Amino acid sequence: MLPTTSVNSRSQGNGALSPRDAARHTAGAKRYKYLRRLFHFRQMDFEFALWQMLYLFTSPQRVYRNFHYRKQTKDQWARDDPAFLVLLSIWLCVSTVGFGFVLDMGFLETIKLLLWVVFIDCVGVGLLIATLMWFVSNKYLVKQQNRDYDVEWGYAFDVHLNAFYPLLVILHFIQLFFINYVIISDSVVGYFVGNTLWLIAIGYYIYVTFLGYSALPFLKNTAVLLYPFALLIVLYLISLACGWNFTKMLCSFYKYRVK
Repeated sequence: MLPTTSVNSRSQGNGALSPRDAARHTAGAKRYKYLRRLFHFRQMDFEFALWQMLYLFTSPQRVYRNFHYRKQTKDQWARDDPAFLVLLSIWLCVSTVGFGFVLDMGFLETIKLLLWVVFIDCVGVGLLIATLMWFVSNKYLVKQQNRDYDVEWGYAFDVHLNAFYPLLVILHFIQLFFINYVIISDSVVGYFVGNTLWLIAIGYYIYVTFLGYSALPFLKNTAVLLYPFALLIVLYLISLACGWNFTKMLCSFYKYRVK
């Protein structure tokens, strides 16, 4: 098992953190450092962020292995480099413009859609999910003998961003090539292709989220995070039997929101 650092282990001879170390490791200090780097593009490692985006599709375990290294070297699980967030924001903008084009939206409608996708679909939902997972993991999944460890809220949000990226690419990019010609047609093939893409996208989200929390050595029973797979498959089969077209409903919802 890779070594980790607890609050109690980084101490002086009297068992307490020095004032300088304590100040440096507070959540506020980490947040300030992260936001400060957000305005200094030369300090961001975009090449490494692109590497993470690639491996979130092909081998997400390697991405979370890097989080172990960050904990060893910088004593935090969460990212300290906002490059991934910047690139994800660019992906959101490009894919949303493409969605607006496919749905034949005007300029103002596309801007409204972009604001909705960024601040509601990604950030708003992400804040809720990250907060829920942060609470649940610290409340129920931390091993009893490791109460000195806890899941950082920033790490929980990073896990959401990691899981959201493949979902975004599948539903907001790959799906665009099939919407007008296949998916929204009133046919079995249409809702089969669309709903299958939803199954893959949400399945990716669940799996990458599971990997994120199972990578923390002080958590237990993280396999419960895979249980939603059963509900997802049942819902997928019901949708095919009933002829529900999730993509068509999403397009209708987006058009309604931008009116």
